[in-house]
Amino acid sequence: MIRWNIITGEYPPMRGGVADYTQLVARALKDAGDDVQVWAPHAESTCDLADGVTVNRLPDHFGPRSIGELSRGLASRGNARTLLQYVPHAFGMRAMNLPLCLWLWVRMGSDLTVMFHEVAFPIRRHQPMRHNVLGAVQYAMAAAVARAASKIYVAAGAWQRKLARIVPDPGAITLLPVPSNIPLVNDRVAIMAQRARFADRGQLLIGHFGTYGEHLFQPLGDALAPILEDSAARVLLIGRASENFRKSLTGRFGKLAKGVSATGRLRPEEVSVSISACDAMLQPYPGGVTARNATAIAGLQHGKPVVTTDGWMTEQMWRDSRAAMLVAEGDWRALSAAALSLARDREGSRATGCAALKFYRDVFDVSHTIQALRNN
Repeated sequence: MIRWNIITGEYPPMRGGVADYTQLVARALKDAGDDVQVWAPHAESTCDLADGVTVNRLPDHFGPRSIGELSRGLASRGNARTLLQYVPHAFGMRAMNLPLCLWLWVRMGSDLTVMFHEVAFPIRRHQPMRHNVLGAVQYAMAAAVARAASKIYVAAGAWQRKLARIVPDPGAITLLPVPSNIPLVNDRVAIMAQRARFADRGQLLIGHFGTYGEHLFQPLGDALAPILEDSAARVLLIGRASENFRKSLTGRFGKLAKGVSATGRLRPEEVSVSISACDAMLQPYPGGVTARNATAIAGLQHGKPVVTTDGWMTEQMWRDSRAAMLVAEGDWRALSAAALSLARDREGSRATGCAALKFYRDVFDVSHTIQALRNN
């Protein structure tokens, strides 16, 4: 049995991808027989699940009182391993909590495992000075945390390149792809009922699963436009804020947007049913798909053909696997054409779906995360 302290900036019932990821990892470590305690900020709701994972709620957002409580709590746990889920904006102080990172550096003495979900805001010549100040502070934060770490994991290959410039031993950085946090539901009746809600018999149903941030409004809208022009196809938007995105499409495309449905926020089991109801998943990402894009990875997990973007952030393994159809970022019409073509090609769709499922099991399944952490 291994004893774990997991420090995270968010944990359910707080919302967010890191919160869901941390809960998934904590539960999987517990199921492997380990003793797991999580240290996270106070949440408005206190509905922590009785799943064998102890959640310690801190008195503030990683300020002095939280650091004091962390010091006492970690000391009481003796030789437990400490795992930090690192996202700079999750630790308060306007995403510039350098004191926390320096405390970790001094206290841990190179005895820390870090999972970098993000590294730092980019520093660019032609952006406002305040953004460059933010980036500089966050790079200092990342450097302090990395120097306290005996093992560094990153959720995206692009973060390896960023961190390699600021850590003493770039060889200590390992890519650890993010698993899907959606439970797989194999309920054929529910899946067929969900499909019948959103597409008529003989129509294609193209899905998109995401959180619908403003940065995706333009590219996703551009990618969906040719699909909306096809009377034999329908679009299903899955996830919270999908209704707002659908409204934006109505304003942009008028009557064509009638071919778009939105689920709104769903329980994880309902997300699984909705993904399974689709013929293909259309998942564009600025910079290209990466090992940290859990929304695309959920499509792989469900054995669905995934059509996504190939950009500067995309790891080579996506290209080598042939488990997803990659289209150059910015060619939105080609992206939608690929989704329609793949959805219509039943044999090709089935083969791509099988490759997607194998890719998921070989690379992304949470068992790989747990094996890496426990064998560290």
